[in-house]
Amino acid sequence: MAPRDAVAAVRDEIAKVVVGQEGVVSGLVAALLVPGHVLLEGVPGVAKTLVARCLAAALDLQFTRVQFTPDLMPSDVTGQSIYDHATASFRFREGPVFTNIMLADELNRTPPKTQAALLEAMEESQVSVDGHARALPSPFLVLATQNPVEYEGTYPLPEAQLDRFLFKLTVPYPSETAEREVLARSDAGLDPHDLAKAGLRAVANGDVLAAARREVAAIRVDPVVQAYIVSLARATRESASVVLGVSTRGAVMLLKAAKAWAWLSGRGFVTPDDVQAVARPTIRHRLRLRPDAELEGATADGVIEGILATVPVPR
Repeated sequence: MAPRDAVAAVRDEIAKVVVGQEGVVSGLVAALLVPGHVLLEGVPGVAKTLVARCLAAALDLQFTRVQFTPDLMPSDVTGQSIYDHATASFRFREGPVFTNIMLADELNRTPPKTQAALLEAMEESQVSVDGHARALPSPFLVLATQNPVEYEGTYPLPEAQLDRFLFKLTVPYPSETAEREVLARSDAGLDPHDLAKAGLRAVANGDVLAAARREVAAIRVDPVVQAYIVSLARATRESASVVLGVSTRGAVMLLKAAKAWAWLSGRGFVTPDDVQAVARPTIRHRLRLRPDAELEGATADGVIEGILATVPVPR
């Protein structure tokens, strides 16, 4: 099976369990192709954890979930050296970060020190403990969640960490039709905790994903389209509503995300439409708005909409 067909099959498998979150699933698949990490924002109970588990199962990848709490220590994530009485020496015990897909549930509930433990893993796919760098499995993807309505006892993610995420995907309530389908499936006996019984099976693996990544990397981006991406990034920095605009890393991420979107669309080159399609999830978490602009009702997505409407589009 061709890599693109295998990726399409992954989406079909996830749809056997998850209803009405097609945009989120497409975003997660694109993130795996770049590769890049994803911040999922949505209220409890909209299938954030379920979609992550389904993605890992459909790709035959290892999955771990860590509930981030105020008392979670960095070593609880990365692992630690422990003394082995049998050998009278220290050995390293791997933490849950040594996986393919790690769900960092409610990442903003843990203190900055523990949040920072993920920075090296997200940027370099390794962790350093006791002076030794240890490589993480490949592929490696962090899916972090945060609740948009409950801020008591949380630690807002710093800009340096937010900039490591390729996408910030909002997970909405399902439509009425989709919600009825969820209830109908539940009434018919669907158990979301037993994915195998639900009929979900692995239709791809790490080798297929690696082949797909090579094809995505080979997608062409015309210099005119590259210049368009730079213009969008620079426009965020010049916006009157913005204190902090898109970094150069963010512009590179936008380029890579557009290549993944073009590949998913069956093309060997990136168009301005591909850039616009991924601009909102790639940029929204990289903007810090001015407090007075927020008081006047400005939002990151609103600023992005205005920039997309005013920056000339190459033809």
